[in-house]
Amino acid sequence: MWSMSRFSLAFALSALTLPALAQSPPPDRLRGTIEKVDGSTLTIQTRQGATATLTLDDGATTMIVRAASRADIKPDSFIGTAAMPDKDGVLHAQEVVIFPENLRGTGEGFRPWDLTPGSTMTNATVAGQVNSTTGDAVSLTYKGGEKTLVIPPDAPIVTLAPGALSDAKPGVGIIVAMAEKQADGSYHAKRITVGKDGVNPPM
Repeated sequence: MWSMSRFSLAFALSALTLPALAQSPPPDRLRGTIEKVDGSTLTIQTRQGATATLTLDDGATTMIVRAASRADIKPDSFIGTAAMPDKDGVLHAQEVVIFPENLRGTGEGFRPWDLTPGSTMTNATVAGQVNSTTGDAVSLTYKGGEKTLVIPPDAPIVTLAPGALSDAKPGVGIIVAMAEKQADGSYHAKRITVGKDGVNPPM
């Protein structure tokens, strides 16, 4: 059974919100939909339309996403957001992940992201509301910087929770942040994040 400390450690090591570790070749990020589950081996239709085979290592961690709302994003919340910056550097959220309190500080900072071409990832603390003519906006602070984030009404907002391999079912969305490609073209991973109750990973 998961303890919160084990959950915190396992997820803090995840590359879902951390830069890829320096290694050659770097891990891939897989996004898509689970087509088939055979024990610890998943067949995934990637968002590019290809089919990928993923084998989970022994003791692999499964995370699930749960629906949240704009009302859950409060001052001092720690969030991660994939976003598109405009010409003034203001971020426009493509999605928002609200971290549980025990994961505060995970992957803190601002970096490129690959949700869409030109997108970024910011993991930061919500400092407060900001007046904006383009929509609901908050100020974000992180070590070494700050950003203004506009959250469009249609931006998916989720939170994270520990799950189980049984949550990885056909038809469910999945993101694999650190998928290690093998010589035969298949992948291995120690961690996956999957959808739950109709809510799929938006990041």
